[in-house]
Amino acid sequence: PSASLLAKKKKPKLLNKLDRTIKAELDAAERLRKKGKAEEALRAFEALVSQYPESPRARYGKAQAEDDLAEKMRSNEMLQKAISTYDEVVHLPDVPSDLIKLSLKREADRQQFLGRMRGSLLTLQKLVHLFPSDTSFKNDLGVGYLLIGDNSKAKKVYEEVLSLAPNDGFAKVHYGFILKAENKIAESIPYLKEGLESGDPGTDDGRFYFHLGDALQRMGDKDAYRWYELGYQRGHFASVWQRSLYNVKGLKAQPWWTAKETGYTELVKSLEKNWKLIRDEGLAVMDKRSSLFLPEDENLREKGDWSQFTLWQQGRKNENACKSVPKTCALLERFPEATGCRRGQIKYSIMHPGTHVWPHTGPTNCRLRMHLGLVIPKEGCRIRCAQENRTWEEGKVLIFDDSFEHEVWQDAAASRLIFIVDVWHPELTAQERRTLPAI
Repeated sequence: PSASLLAKKKKPKLLNKLDRTIKAELDAAERLRKKGKAEEALRAFEALVSQYPESPRARYGKAQAEDDLAEKMRSNEMLQKAISTYDEVVHLPDVPSDLIKLSLKREADRQQFLGRMRGSLLTLQKLVHLFPSDTSFKNDLGVGYLLIGDNSKAKKVYEEVLSLAPNDGFAKVHYGFILKAENKIAESIPYLKEGLESGDPGTDDGRFYFHLGDALQRMGDKDAYRWYELGYQRGHFASVWQRSLYNVKGLKAQPWWTAKETGYTELVKSLEKNWKLIRDEGLAVMDKRSSLFLPEDENLREKGDWSQFTLWQQGRKNENACKSVPKTCALLERFPEATGCRRGQIKYSIMHPGTHVWPHTGPTNCRLRMHLGLVIPKEGCRIRCAQENRTWEEGKVLIFDDSFEHEVWQDAAASRLIFIVDVWHPELTAQERRTLPAI
């Protein structure tokens, strides 16, 4: 085998001179840990630490046993102990560098798990500082910055990695992801594409297929669907058309729904019966306090003007907004499938002439979206979901699953106003509705 293969196979050196003399005791304690006897392993490693306080391997074993025990007991307090012990390893004399790497990497990982993002960043910075030529630590540091939303620092880190290792697939997908977030659509494509093609560990992630396809679509490149197909084959998407990333498996999946299929016929009847009231309250807000309508902020428009006025968000009522449309809000209070849908919104949506919304996909398959037509120009407005186009009608509800790709055109002479009501997917259990995290 080639030298590089041999280099990869090398087992990490975890024992220094002192630890080689107590290898038998260390191995015995480690065997207990490997057998899942976390408490006994912890006692054995604690005994070794008190007998040989300068033994890095005993200290590391103690940290791992605490880590295992924390998982077993689901105890954050015990996990905090493990984090401190991993940190102690590094400050002992004569610690093998492989052991330093393992300790700090695990420390950073556990800090992230506890939501201590800043602490984990400091640990990752320490790793990068100690091992400047190891790009994998820089890659991890970049992720750390992304997790706290500091894209510009992450970007710098990936630029460094790519200057040291121009073919690093992990750095490429993340760099492409950041460029795409900066709306540098064309520039992001080669990085995302080459990163995914590298097959490097950590690149096979639904988000990268999602954003590469989206970038290609925005450039008018039909190659997008080849990547969506690949993302589907790799198990990241439910289908080529249904590309949400926060899903519950096994829910009925179709782009368009009838009221009867949803089972929410009372809600639909109520919306259609009271559509003029809903319309008039919405128009009054637009006339008097148009500042309540906020521009769409997810960068979904190719061009045009599209604003929304939100009444419920993630199952929480906006009391202030409801003061402006009290009858509409009172009407909705009777329908917990909508007001309690923590993965959706209830809002007015105004779209002005000359607007085109890129093909896009909602985040989750756990909701369905109802559109009630309020002010609909005679022609020029349409929506496509998957492969079928529909148009709105005043006083009528359209229902679709926005986890399927959809696209909107507003080429009419006047504005279009609709009322959007998200509801839980009807097949979700009461338990799932209570416990699914909000989106």
